[in-house]
Amino acid sequence: MDPTRAFVNKVKRLVVKVGTAVVTRPDGRLALGRLGALCEQLKELNSRGYEVILVTSGAVGLGRQRLKYRRLANSSFSDLRSPNPEFDGKACAAVGQSSLMALYDAMFSQLDITSSQLLVTDAFFGNEAFRQQLSDTVNSLLGQRVIPIFNENDAVSTRSAPYEDSSGIFWDNDSLAGLLAYEQKADLLVLLSDVEGLYSGPPSDPKSKLIDTYVKEKHQGEITFGDKSRVGRGGMTAKVEAAVYAADRGTPVVITSGYATDNIIRVLQGERIGTVFHKDAHMWTVVKEVSAREMAVAARECSRRLQALESKKRRQILLNIADALEANESAIRAENEADISAAQEGGYDKPLLSRLALKPGKISSLARSVRKLADMEEPIGHVLKRTELADGLTLKKVSCPLGVLLVVFESRPDALVQIAALAIRSGNGLLLKGGKEAKRSNAILHKLITSAIPDSVGKKLIGLVTSREDIPDLLKLDDVIDLVIPRGSNKLVSQIKESTKIPVLGHADGICHVYVDKSAKMDMAKRVVLDAKTDYPAACNAMETLLVHKDLTHHEGFNELIRALRHKGVILYGGPRASTLLRIPEATSLHHEYNSLACTVEIVDDVFAAIDHIHEHGSAHTDCIVTEDEEIGETFLHQVDSAAVFHNASTRFCDGARFGLGAEVGISTSRIHARGPVGVEGLLTTRWILRGKGQVVDGDKGVNYTHKNLPVVDGDWMMVVHS
Repeated sequence: MDPTRAFVNKVKRLVVKVGTAVVTRPDGRLALGRLGALCEQLKELNSRGYEVILVTSGAVGLGRQRLKYRRLANSSFSDLRSPNPEFDGKACAAVGQSSLMALYDAMFSQLDITSSQLLVTDAFFGNEAFRQQLSDTVNSLLGQRVIPIFNENDAVSTRSAPYEDSSGIFWDNDSLAGLLAYEQKADLLVLLSDVEGLYSGPPSDPKSKLIDTYVKEKHQGEITFGDKSRVGRGGMTAKVEAAVYAADRGTPVVITSGYATDNIIRVLQGERIGTVFHKDAHMWTVVKEVSAREMAVAARECSRRLQALESKKRRQILLNIADALEANESAIRAENEADISAAQEGGYDKPLLSRLALKPGKISSLARSVRKLADMEEPIGHVLKRTELADGLTLKKVSCPLGVLLVVFESRPDALVQIAALAIRSGNGLLLKGGKEAKRSNAILHKLITSAIPDSVGKKLIGLVTSREDIPDLLKLDDVIDLVIPRGSNKLVSQIKESTKIPVLGHADGICHVYVDKSAKMDMAKRVVLDAKTDYPAACNAMETLLVHKDLTHHEGFNELIRALRHKGVILYGGPRASTLLRIPEATSLHHEYNSLACTVEIVDDVFAAIDHIHEHGSAHTDCIVTEDEEIGETFLHQVDSAAVFHNASTRFCDGARFGLGAEVGISTSRIHARGPVGVEGLLTTRWILRGKGQVVDGDKGVNYTHKNLPVVDGDWMMVVHS
């Protein structure tokens, strides 16, 4: 646990405040999913023995919606043409309050929790007897495990300005929450917002950074707060004032996002999320942010220590990682499910959600692939060539790590495991930047993997870059980082290639073709095509274009193939010839990666036309021919200029694990260094080792060059001096 969050261990009573922007959608309607997740969290905390007080907004917004609907339902056509009147906020509050509480009551009842309503105004707190009675009532409710729900009674409130005096009287639900935290002696106040916490600037500005710990002496004059909430009276200014008020009086505060489904529980687990306010924050040692260069340099230093380990010790690291994955599968899946829920609520498309999900059996599969890597032949220091340059002068060419890798990937958290295992096996340092949609999955996987790395190597061997702001700085480090591997969209790969002098390995598109020749067995063709398209449509090795010989267009087997694709839910688009023949929409481009259950179909004259089509519209990833004519098959295999070319086999076989590489760091369509699935060998380079007996060049006068090739014995490795 982060030492600055250690105070959560002492929390017994907490106040949770949820704002209007959290409980309502942008159109003003209630966000039932977020409200349900909030109630489920509070039920979980209640069952764990926490005393929970809820302060909620939303009555005004809900009342406004109901009044608008009532006006619409009872209006004539002429009424609707007149300007919409502004609804009185106090009337909206009076109408919405009962509906809001009825909703909470229904949700909590479904969870077998009892809640209670307490409506207050600022004027009440001027009466000392009221304060005492309120505390007695709250204590009685909490003693019976009832959740008190507070709301300012906006219908009759007279307060108009914040904090005009120092009496602690509130003016909105943020300041009410701060006041209640003090009055009810809460151990923690959680203010749920529509952003992750307090930022150094507008949250929408990519340059703004999340402030982990608010220090009044440091931040009070530095931060300019934005506009108030889109729907409530408060906003971040009100939250910060409430947080400062409560923290100064001894109640720690965390401002965090209410859009996540489990942030309250994560706060109580001590996770470093949101912004903390604490009366002792100014005395805490601020953790220095590690610069991009420092992270890269640390990875290089650790990689050199890793290379100095005995082979069996490097192997043991991988075995420990595999064990840790299996032992923590439930925790990994919980974080992954949280990522998926957040992505669904964020409106991400189905292909991304598919890549994001760690489906059942995936963790076991990853553990097996890591163990397979561990059992592979030692790759570092392998002698590839021995040459006698001259008498007593022997030269060796040996394998060695590249150095430091920067891998930027999107969506797929399983890629993190594969990449990290490959880096360890090949002796490389590694910096990883995953997509924000997988941040929780990536964080727990990174934590498990680095926990298996011994201190003699250093956990900074694998760095997890959490801010996209660091990427431009990392891409400038061509003196420290040796290879960049982007895994993601065409846009991502193109941007990285344009932004760095560091060599880039990878592919921008996965536009894979299957060509069905006229001699193909149609049953085989149907199996291959269906697998290539439907086994995992979001994969980069899935078929995106089906090419069919013109002679098959009148063959019943072709009709069956088209029907089978449609039966599997595949949406078909046609090239110029196929769109007319099959009466399907014409594809907007023949160079298109769908990453979904859709594909392009086109008719070609022969194998040479198919090859020309692939070279013109493909991406040099993986292409396949289905044919019984060996000569045509060989023509295709030799002339298609792609990283992987198959005969009578699904494109889905283009995969590091299926190729026996153990795993892959990605698939490369480059023509320099590594091509196709990139495993351990693709992350190695070579160096030359020369042993002599005091020879000197001296103008080559005294050297009799023999350049004699010497045998390389199987299992010949460079001796490593172990630390």
